[in-house]
Amino acid sequence: MQVAAPPFVMLHLGLGSFHRAHQALYLHQLQQAGDRSWVLAGGNIRPDMADTMAALIQQNGAYTLETVTPQGERTYTRITSIQTVVPHDPALSGLVQLGADANTRIISFTVTEAGYYLDAQDRLDLDFVDLQADVQALKAGGAGSTIYGALTAILRARMQAQAGAVTLLNCDNLRHNGDRSRSGLLQFIELLGDTALLAWVQTHTSSPNAMVDRITPRPTPDVRARVLAATGVDDAAALMGESFIQWVIEDRFVAGRPAWERVGVEMVDSVQAYEEAKIRLLNATHSCIAWAGTLVGYTYIHEGTQDARIRRMAFDYVTDDVIPVLDTPEHPSPINLAQYRDVVLDRFGNPAIADTNQRVAMDGFSKIPGFIAPTIRERLAHGDSIASVAMLPALFLAYLQRWHTGQIHYTYQDQAMDPAVAHAICEAADPVAAFCADATLWGPLANHPRLVAALRTASARVAQFVKDAAP
Repeated sequence: MQVAAPPFVMLHLGLGSFHRAHQALYLHQLQQAGDRSWVLAGGNIRPDMADTMAALIQQNGAYTLETVTPQGERTYTRITSIQTVVPHDPALSGLVQLGADANTRIISFTVTEAGYYLDAQDRLDLDFVDLQADVQALKAGGAGSTIYGALTAILRARMQAQAGAVTLLNCDNLRHNGDRSRSGLLQFIELLGDTALLAWVQTHTSSPNAMVDRITPRPTPDVRARVLAATGVDDAAALMGESFIQWVIEDRFVAGRPAWERVGVEMVDSVQAYEEAKIRLLNATHSCIAWAGTLVGYTYIHEGTQDARIRRMAFDYVTDDVIPVLDTPEHPSPINLAQYRDVVLDRFGNPAIADTNQRVAMDGFSKIPGFIAPTIRERLAHGDSIASVAMLPALFLAYLQRWHTGQIHYTYQDQAMDPAVAHAICEAADPVAAFCADATLWGPLANHPRLVAALRTASARVAQFVKDAAP
C-alpha cells in the first residue's frame, strides 16, 4: 500500500485577524476544492494576542470567520487550514523547528509598515532599540523579536539542516514589500557578519511582491456572540471581515506553491499597478477618514465615510491628485481607478464592519511617507497642484496636535514615531513648518516651499472643518 506524501507547509509569522481572514481562507477554499497538498502552520514572534492564541491551540487551529456585505448580509465559514499553532516562547523554538523542516516551502508574514525599520532610502534604521537588541541576540546565536531576527534565526537553522530552498512571502501593506523586506533582511544578516548565511539566503530564497486587501477589524465580543447564535459554536477565536477580498502575487516561488489561482488569487508578473492603486486609493483614504473622523468625534470609519464633508475630502484627494499620476498616457493603469475609488468608499461606508478610527489612524509616521508623500512628490515634479492631497497630512497634523494635548480619546499607537519629536513639532512656534521639516515624514521633500505653502492652506481648511462640526 502506497503511503500518501505529507503535505507541504506554509509557515506564517503573525496569526492576527488579517491573516486568518485572508491567506488562511484562500488555502481553506483550496482544500475544500479537494487540493490538500498544502497546510498552514503559524505563530507569533512576540507574546501578544495571548487569549486568541490559547483559543486557537485549544481548537486545533480551527475558527469561524464571519463576513458581511455592504448590504449587511452575513455568512459564516469554519476555517480549518491552520494545522499547527505554535505557542510563543522567547527563543522562537517552535517556529525555528518548523521553518527548518524540508517540508516547509513558504515562510509568510504580516508586519506593519513600521515593523520593517526602513528609512526613506530603504536602509535599516538602527536607532530602534529592539532592532539593536536583535542584532546582539543573533550574534550570540539566539533569536529575536523583529521580523529580521525571527527570519534570520529560522533561515540559519534551515541552512544548517540543509532543508533546501524556501520562498519568503509578505502579506502586508509595505509598498514593493518583497523587494524591500528582502533588502532589510540582507542588511540585517550583513550586520551579523554571517557571510555563509548571507550567501545561502541570496541563493536559496525568493521574495515575491504581493498586494493584499480585505478590511478586517479587531474582533469584538459581539462577533463571538453572533457566531454562537448563527452556528451554535462558542468560538473564542472568531473574527469578522468584509465580503470583499483580493490577493495579487508575483509568481516567483523557488520551492513550489499552492494552486491559489484556482480560488481567485491573481498570479502576475508584476504587482506594481495593483499595489499603487491599493496603497494610494484605499490605504491613504482609510487614514484620511480615520484622522478626520476622530477630529470631529466619530468612533467608526463608516461614520466618517457617511459624513459628506469627509467623503468629499477623500473623493477629491483621489480624483484630483492620485488618478492623474497613476493613469497617464505614457503609463495607463490596467485598473479602472474611478470605479475602484467608488468601490472603496462604498466598502468604508459599511456600518456592519464597525471598523474603528483607532485601528486605522495608527502609524501615521509610517503612513505619511509610505502612502501619501509619493503622490505629493509626483505632483510637484510635474508642477501640478497638491491642494487635495495636502489635506491628508494636514488632518494628521491636527490629529497629532490633539494627541499632544491629551485630547485623543483612545490610545494612539505609532511604532515609527519618536514621541519627543512629535511633541516638539506640536510645541513649535510654527507647527506647520516644523511638521514639514521632519525628515522621517518627508525625506527629500522636507522643507519644500510648495509643501509648506500647501500645508498652511490645508491646515486652515482643516481648522474650519473642525470648527463647523462643533456643536
